Amino acid sequence: MNDSSPVLPWLVIRQDDNGNCYRVGRYATEGEAQQIADTLDVRGHKQLYWVERIGGTTVH
Repeated sequence: MNDSSPVLPWLVIRQDDNGNCYRVGRYATEGEAQQIADTLDVRGHKQLYWVERIGGTTVH
């Protein structure tokens, strides 16, 4: 990674019905990541979405 690369430390993670987890995307701010997670969550599917900071703790 070079100095001109964007810093995207916030992840949105999805857990499916079988317990498998997938990274949905990386975001610059916690607020941006939470907005994406909330948008996906209200779609009414059984998947679970949460925000996590790379190298940090999970934020549910």
